[in-house]
Amino acid sequence: MPTSTLPESAAAILAKAEAFRDNKHNLVLYQEDCLKILAALPKESVDLIFADPPYFLSNGGITCHAGKMVSVHKGDWDKLPGAEGDPVRVRFDMVHEFNRTWLQACQRVLKPNGSIWVSGTAHVIHSVGFAMQQLGFKLLNDISWVKPNPPPNLSCRYFTHATETIIWAAKNAKSRHTFNYKEMKLTNHNKQMKSVWEIKPPETWEKKFGKHPTQKPVALLERILRASTNEGDVVLDPFAGGGTTLVSALSLHRQAVGCELSAEFITIALRRICSNLVHAQISIATLTISLDPQPLSEDRSKCVHSSLQLIQQECRFYFIGRTKREIIFSALATTIEDARQKFRAAGHPDSDAIFIIKTETEIYLA
Repeated sequence: MPTSTLPESAAAILAKAEAFRDNKHNLVLYQEDCLKILAALPKESVDLIFADPPYFLSNGGITCHAGKMVSVHKGDWDKLPGAEGDPVRVRFDMVHEFNRTWLQACQRVLKPNGSIWVSGTAHVIHSVGFAMQQLGFKLLNDISWVKPNPPPNLSCRYFTHATETIIWAAKNAKSRHTFNYKEMKLTNHNKQMKSVWEIKPPETWEKKFGKHPTQKPVALLERILRASTNEGDVVLDPFAGGGTTLVSALSLHRQAVGCELSAEFITIALRRICSNLVHAQISIATLTISLDPQPLSEDRSKCVHSSLQLIQQECRFYFIGRTKREIIFSALATTIEDARQKFRAAGHPDSDAIFIIKTETEIYLA
């Protein structure tokens, strides 16, 4: 998203908070309070917002994890300030004021025909819906996301919580929101897609770089983006967490902006994003040469060698271009700092490279 037309103060805020930028795919991730970033972003610059705000559940409750009773503590970001002395009744007015504030900031950056999706459990989603009505959003749908294998209810005093609600709303009553009806119908075996979605929680591969306690599955975000955006649209996630929205936007060729305050989750998001940006192709060629003066018919497949002799060892660093995604420089070096010095000596500023790939080769004489 361009920043040159922003007021200097807003541009400075965004530049200071920028944790990652990929201009080729138009991805930006900020490490900062989302309210500060939303205030600095240009008005009416975003096509779609997906938000998964704090549920404020980490106030002394219990849940079931891996068959055991555990305390509900997703992190300090999920605790409501001042609620420690009242764990049973979290003050609604504080939660609602928080929801009104960030939703109003989101409404400002939405384009006239933009829309917003907000996910939440019963603990917070009703406040979100009420705040949307107060602010003049146009409610379009409330999606029930059904989780096939939810954790059991340990108190046995309620039905097992097996769903989350996702509210979809347009910026206002005049908005002509995007809805790719035909694509959704085709996805649903040529039948109208209903507002009850059964989608599995995040798969193991989605958590290989770490996990967020309220992480959403890629399949859920991809359906949302396919339904309500087109290629090239700008997608914003004010509570980016582990980066699922940005990863999904990248795979579907959407532009994306994310905000996240936690350094831990920023790291997870960056590792997930970068793993999708770099695709290394390694080719191995083998050459067989007989060193015997004369070919022998002896079967050597079961020979056991007591020792191996190292005859060559090297460490090489490959620099991948930021704008042109290919190797722009390579160097033999013992450390990455030595390689970076050679990169600079060749006339490249550090900003020329977006990734550095290290390879180590050892050749042994058998």
